Amino acid sequence: MQDILINWAPQETRVAVVENGAVQELHLERTLERGLVGNIYAGRVARVLPGMQSAFIDIGLERAAFLHVADVHVAGGSPRNDHAPGAAPPLPIERLVFEGQTLTVQVIKDPIGTKGARLSTQISIAGRMLVFLPQDDHLGISQKIGSHELRDQLRTRMNELTGKTEGGQPPATPYAGGGFILRTNAEDATDVELADDIAYLRKTWGAIRERSFKSPPGTLLHQDLSLVERVLRDLVNDATQSIRIDSLMQFEQLLAFGGEYTPGSVGKLQHYKGERPIFDLYNIDEEIARALARRVDLKSGGYLIIDQTEALTTIDVNTGGYVGARNFDDTIFKTNLEAAQAIARQLRLRNLGGIIIIDFIDMARDEHQGTVLGELRKQLARDRTKITVSGFTQLGLVEMTRKRTRESLAHMLCEPCPTCGGKGQVKTPRSVCYDILREILREARQFDPKEFRVIAAPAVVEMLLDEESQHLAGLSDFIGKPISLQAEAAGSPEAYDIVLM
Repeated sequence: MQDILINWAPQETRVAVVENGAVQELHLERTLERGLVGNIYAGRVARVLPGMQSAFIDIGLERAAFLHVADVHVAGGSPRNDHAPGAAPPLPIERLVFEGQTLTVQVIKDPIGTKGARLSTQISIAGRMLVFLPQDDHLGISQKIGSHELRDQLRTRMNELTGKTEGGQPPATPYAGGGFILRTNAEDATDVELADDIAYLRKTWGAIRERSFKSPPGTLLHQDLSLVERVLRDLVNDATQSIRIDSLMQFEQLLAFGGEYTPGSVGKLQHYKGERPIFDLYNIDEEIARALARRVDLKSGGYLIIDQTEALTTIDVNTGGYVGARNFDDTIFKTNLEAAQAIARQLRLRNLGGIIIIDFIDMARDEHQGTVLGELRKQLARDRTKITVSGFTQLGLVEMTRKRTRESLAHMLCEPCPTCGGKGQVKTPRSVCYDILREILREARQFDPKEFRVIAAPAVVEMLLDEESQHLAGLSDFIGKPISLQAEAAGSPEAYDIVLM
């Protein structure tokens, strides 16, 4: 069973998904870090640039936004003004838009530095399982749904649910047309779930259209749902018992939103009025701190080491102090079984994506390998994110991939250490001492000062005065110049400066 806790504040929203008393997922959204991508505006063409085949559009932001001809939707054409080989060449920008024209546009790239946002007139609205293309009439299916038989089944079901005729013609009712793209998580969706998504998306587009008819240029017509609203759209399922939120204002807004778009979830909404912070109910702040740590302790005494890099994430399993089984093989097997459960949870909790390599403790028996791999797949089956797991490689590693859906927890909450630059380690004081001695010798060959002054971290200066004093004195005699030392506490323990006096 699942409970969802929502901790809301004006600056930040935090959502925890709790299953069987343990936190499984964490979602965060910060007000000042919400991007513009997905927002739909009523825009006005400020300037057309035939030479660049683009136009500047005023959407009410500080800088005009940018619309390229490739992102202009042409009625009856293919999306983004793309044309098949042999077809007529695309129309130039000056024949598609004109100065002063009002357009409904969507942000496809956030403004960066001095550049304005990039826009498209090809509108798309994302739902839980579908993407709605109100200006098109085709049905697309994610390439990751690879089975031809399943793709044909989904296409047939979608034609029935959207009310299209056998010839593929859309219905004539208002807002009931449009095209759809089935996302990967629509693969196992029921007809009821697909129908709910279709109704939600068409209703959203209807509201956007109504607003566009009576709004001046520069008006925000539609903003992608906030995290609180996405809880109802994306996270709630049949296993959800309750959705508790600690803000009365947000609770009332959710009731209104749910009543209109996701009526099945309204009965699960609760306003939390307790004196204790809502996240204290399951020690979620402590879980967040643990989810940022490199080491994860297992109940048996074993532990995981999780290292997240740009290319991939590695997870190493260790027995630690676990000696509870009858023999060494059983100890390894029990530790790996517990690790498989913990790894599945940590992937969701930390939202780790991309390539993941798991180094289980080597198991001598093939049946033990098969059981551990089966347990891992069983635990990962609870994850909504698309996952592919390979078997054990010749080196005894398990390779898997998990789709990146958003930034990992560590990337959202942390930044690289200014001391080590993200390496996770710094040079020892002795290594820095030897760097300094080599640098002084190099400088002495080029310059002839009266004295060399070394400014370094206190631990480095202390070592030069104590354990390395003989080497420092020998160098001073060799170059024929005095060397003075000055401790500087601020800065990196690796940093030093050599001043020529």
